[in-house]
Amino acid sequence: MYSNFKEQAIEYVKQAVHEDNAGNYAKAFPLYMNALEYFKTHLKYEKNPKIKEAITQKFTEYLRRAEEIRAVLDDGGPGPASNGDAAVATKPKTKPKDGEGGDGEDPEQTKLRAGLNSAIIREKPDVKWNDVAGLESAKQALQEAVILPVKFPQFFTGKRRPWRAFLLYGPPGTGKSYLAKAVATEADSTFFSATHSTFYLDIFGGNESEASRRIKTELLVQMQGVGHNDQKVLVLAATNTPYALDQAIRRRFDKRIYIPLPDAKARQHMFKVHLGDTPHNLTEADFESLARRTDGFSGSDVSVCVKDVLFEPVRKTQDAMFFIKTPDGMWVPCGPKQQGAVQITMQKLAAKGLASKILPPPITRTDFDKVLARQRPTVSKSDLEIHEKFTKEFGEEG
Repeated sequence: MYSNFKEQAIEYVKQAVHEDNAGNYAKAFPLYMNALEYFKTHLKYEKNPKIKEAITQKFTEYLRRAEEIRAVLDDGGPGPASNGDAAVATKPKTKPKDGEGGDGEDPEQTKLRAGLNSAIIREKPDVKWNDVAGLESAKQALQEAVILPVKFPQFFTGKRRPWRAFLLYGPPGTGKSYLAKAVATEADSTFFSATHSTFYLDIFGGNESEASRRIKTELLVQMQGVGHNDQKVLVLAATNTPYALDQAIRRRFDKRIYIPLPDAKARQHMFKVHLGDTPHNLTEADFESLARRTDGFSGSDVSVCVKDVLFEPVRKTQDAMFFIKTPDGMWVPCGPKQQGAVQITMQKLAAKGLASKILPPPITRTDFDKVLARQRPTVSKSDLEIHEKFTKEFGEEG
């Protein structure tokens, strides 16, 4: 799966280098940043140390180039010279002071600045509230914090203030990140998508650099609202391990909402959403049955299940020995006894120049039966018990 991240990164790099060499620096910069984001995600999964080292080296080169372009664009200049190789080009820098980066800046601050810039969400994720199944309490609280203050500012007068900091927690795959995407889509605001690695910040304790300590202290101050007008700033955090959070960080979240495994009604909605407009012949009773059979599944488990099911018609088409021609000229796999069945394979149809005329059959209940027979939930009972215990002490149900 992670190879897709690398391929996406390489594709963005090719586009970025092309625009860079052409002098289109305003176009090249966001392409470099997209490539860096995909490379960063790939590094989380890459196990081969040699490949990891090579990607890290390239990551550093592309980050440096992006920083050069950004710095010049910020100054209103035409852009740095590429010297025929945009990926590794550098512009002259003043001699750094001891312990500082180029232009007299702390190298750790340079990394933090680059991380913040890449964290800005420039394109909305296009996830609507209705796309999020269940979690009505969490959605209501987030709407109170994000949507209402923008659309109805007159509601928040006197002592009534919107929530400023949310902590969404729960087992993996329950929709925490999906909720955050819905917020980013629905709110007409600038959003920063920040991970632990974005800031090089350790809020779980352990070894910290001086820059991390400064950022952590400032984060705590800003979340507390000391000395600043932060009424229009919302901190939305998501974690699978809330019990490992630093106490000082944890207590600054106004709302700590447990995002549990989806109930039957939510799972039923998820199956429909993930199937989308893919042709199928499932009835409402079939969806209800699927919801009952997937007790203990996370939202991610349901998504994986449907993804697997989506390929069942393709597998049937590949293995089919008989096809029937529909009135509109398409070829669909069928049984040998069906009227009009022709004994032929997908490969032979393709060899006749009919590849574009082959259609897989619609998804059936049997396809789900086949996939569910081999799939198991990924969240254990012990994981749930830990989160439920934390909820009783510090949180609230979502």
